[in-house]
Amino acid sequence: MNRIFSGIQPTGNLHLGNYLGAIRNWVALQREYDCIFCIVDLHALTLPQDPKELRAQTREVTAAYIAAGIDPEACIIFNQSAVAAHTELAWLLGCLTPLGWLNRMTQFKEKAGKQRDNAGLGLYAYPVLMAADILLYKATHVPVGEDQKQHLELARDIAGAFNRRYGIDFFPLPEPQIFGAATRVMSLRDGAKKMSKSDTSDYSRINMTDDADTVALKIRKAKTDPHPLPESEAGLEGRAEAANLLGIYAALSDASLAEAVRRFAGRNFSEFKEELAALAVGILGRIGGEMRRLVADPGYIDGILRRGAERARAIALPNLREVQDITGLLRA
Repeated sequence: MNRIFSGIQPTGNLHLGNYLGAIRNWVALQREYDCIFCIVDLHALTLPQDPKELRAQTREVTAAYIAAGIDPEACIIFNQSAVAAHTELAWLLGCLTPLGWLNRMTQFKEKAGKQRDNAGLGLYAYPVLMAADILLYKATHVPVGEDQKQHLELARDIAGAFNRRYGIDFFPLPEPQIFGAATRVMSLRDGAKKMSKSDTSDYSRINMTDDADTVALKIRKAKTDPHPLPESEAGLEGRAEAANLLGIYAALSDASLAEAVRRFAGRNFSEFKEELAALAVGILGRIGGEMRRLVADPGYIDGILRRGAERARAIALPNLREVQDITGLLRA
């Protein structure tokens, strides 16, 4: 069976964009693929983290996976740092990754900004560790957003470089799975900005831990314009907030954007928001409640992660040992 690998950093509150852009899609994928879903806590360390918060957020992301419908018995759920083979393989792959490839990575340039000389090596070498995450399990498919597509292309390049150097067809070239336009969820207060963990506005994003009343309130307070909803998709041009809210409705109802536009054509925003709020509460209110229940039982969460790490190691270690043999490392 084809294998999926993907993960989310345990930094900040998970929000509607994380759910629609990633986690909800993973729930569907688990029926068709051998799935490994990771909480990539080592990646989080590329920026300063409070140790206590990092542990809590690792448990929260795990709870989000399970509350959204990922089955920890059918899939492997674990935190990256629990499987040391990730960092061991990252070193081996880093030794054959040209600096020129890493210099092209736009995320490093964006995050380091004008402080590039003060940025940590981890932020620069992050894409190599991401490649190791994927290749360690010989994943064939990786669901990614547009912002991670470049890193997956690098993982394919590194896999090809390894195979060519040692004259062996060892690593598969993982294929990207990029879902549709509705996966890009924008801020509820500014339709031109992507919904973000770092946005400090109380009403800009719907967190996955929000209760039903909070979800409904945030949708009712979402920024709109004074005009009725458009009669067609063409009418969304220049109306970022309308496009965002209709896109959210379409994604939550498993409809196309065109279908959502037709359903609410010419109606006022207040009426539309009530229907959107009811839909969102029915899905996110349940998820938020289940997340809070799971987080309140850290022993259960830790047990899921521990068992997941054991299952992950059972796949990772034989692959790492093969890589060590191929590269000529002596194993006593």
